[in-house]
Amino acid sequence: MAIYALGNLIPKIHPDAYIHPDATVIGDVTIGAGSSVWPSAVIRGDDGAVIIGERTSVQDGCVLHTTHEFHTQVGNGVVLGHLVHLEGCIIEDSCLIGVGAIVLHRVRVGTGAVVAANAVLLNDMAVPAGALAVGAPATIKEGGKSRLAMIELGAASYVERSKLFKNELRRLD
Repeated sequence: MAIYALGNLIPKIHPDAYIHPDATVIGDVTIGAGSSVWPSAVIRGDDGAVIIGERTSVQDGCVLHTTHEFHTQVGNGVVLGHLVHLEGCIIEDSCLIGVGAIVLHRVRVGTGAVVAANAVLLNDMAVPAGALAVGAPATIKEGGKSRLAMIELGAASYVERSKLFKNELRRLD
């Protein structure tokens, strides 16, 4: 796996986290217990910190970056779908950020919220807890408690999947 220090900025990765060999983690990055980072994901904490909680999956091709002024923070039990881009934002616990979504500076996504696939959350947007953000630029739809159970199941499935990959993935070439 490609894990890099940048000067005195050294990633802090919990021993129970799974980082796929084809993922890249650079600099001021913290990854919590049970979290997973999948192929081609790039987490780059050069301008500021990227903080990822526990049991969170950063799926294939995601890019997590930060700015000098705004860290990127992802809570516990979050599912970041394939090709998600986060920069200088806060994603609270138990959220689902759908495939290809873009979440920009100073955005806050509340606990249990869903950001739909390909949604674009522009600077300073707030997604209330349990709400649904859809479109480009995104608009907010009413929430639903039934989504929270789906998100928690998705997060748990990636915790289990990461155990399989940690123990059984082997390169054949």
